[in-house]
Amino acid sequence: MAVLRDLRALLRLPDFRRLLAVRLLSQLSDGVFQVALAAYVVFSPEKQTSPGAVASAMAVLLLPYSLLGPFSGVLLDRWRRRQVLLYCNLLRAGLSCGTAVLVLLHVPDWLFYLSALSVTAVNRFVLAGLSAALPRVVDGDRLVTANSLSPTAGTLAATAGGGAAFVVHLFLSAGAGADAATVLLAALLYAAAGASALTLGRDLLGPDLDGRGPRLGAAVASTARGLREGLAHLRERPPARQALTAVTVMRFCYGALTVMLLMLCRYAWSDPGDDDHGLALLGLAVGISAAGFFAAAVVTPWASARFGRSGWIALCSAASALLLPPLALPFDTAPLMLAAFALGVTTQGAKIATDTVVQTAVDDAYRGRVFSLYDMAFNVAFVGAAAVAALVLPADGRSTGLVVALALVYAAVTAGLLRTGQVATDRAHADRALL
Repeated sequence: MAVLRDLRALLRLPDFRRLLAVRLLSQLSDGVFQVALAAYVVFSPEKQTSPGAVASAMAVLLLPYSLLGPFSGVLLDRWRRRQVLLYCNLLRAGLSCGTAVLVLLHVPDWLFYLSALSVTAVNRFVLAGLSAALPRVVDGDRLVTANSLSPTAGTLAATAGGGAAFVVHLFLSAGAGADAATVLLAALLYAAAGASALTLGRDLLGPDLDGRGPRLGAAVASTARGLREGLAHLRERPPARQALTAVTVMRFCYGALTVMLLMLCRYAWSDPGDDDHGLALLGLAVGISAAGFFAAAVVTPWASARFGRSGWIALCSAASALLLPPLALPFDTAPLMLAAFALGVTTQGAKIATDTVVQTAVDDAYRGRVFSLYDMAFNVAFVGAAAVAALVLPADGRSTGLVVALALVYAAVTAGLLRTGQVATDRAHADRALL
């Protein structure tokens, strides 16, 4: 299989192996922590969750630290990225321990959200740092393949972490004790991710600094200028700008569907009092979606070479528009699980192509800032989607209007990409490369 051959070739690169290990452990920890949050916020027997409550939780956990995106970008372009991966993971380990204590103490929700926010906020530095560092350990010819396999492997690791969290909940009685134990497992894995960063050279991941980097105060003070420069640089790179716009809108659709699926698992497909069954259904959906992510990693290098990167993004969006109504509108478990797989393929396929477009079209000196803006746009889109879903979704998650509207949005993304002319340009380049 070509993907296994490509993976073996990449794994022969020792620095890629080490960076991949950091990603896998970091995202494994994320999967554990995210399931712990879902279990505590949505599937606790004593909580009556509504779409509005889910949207509020997402806003609290995602929107504030999305605003840290520009700050993380400026600092990532000034701090050694290896050190960022080390210290941020160790910090998350300590903060997770504090969150576990708060769960056991049954503190008010706002205090729990604040603590959880502190853990997930640091994640911006880790994910943006991993993306910005990848071109430092892989040559240009292998970058598309690395972008297919590395983030997808991270997503699969996050899914495995979620599975580990589900196992914890199966063996422990539902309640604060199980939730706290899951958060502590995440803390242990965050510490392991931090330790694995020490296997990389201190200066290997860049950025290339002229002399000593600026003091923290000077770096923070330059955030506004850095953001403006990053946006200006992005405006000068139409392929990167168009791909980012398209994948952000697709992220909005995926976020709204995620809230819908969560409410279906909680109320429509299981007894609202049976939190274990609802959580198990959500875990199944996540696992099936992860299988779609893996399929995207297999097919995207070939599809990008065949259709061009922009063409593959447009094709992913078009497939989403066509498949969503017939699979989602019955609101039955089996077709929606199939939709989870299909949207896993299209969502991850578009993201892999976009990552590569940004990495190749953006100068290394700006990558940290641009990827931080990328992350910020992703999370703002997800929160916006949750807010829209909260307005239109009934308690059981069934909304024909929402499904139809999202299918039309996917179609609009496809039309927008085709109008730019970049799809035709990329396709022509791809055809020449295949000759």
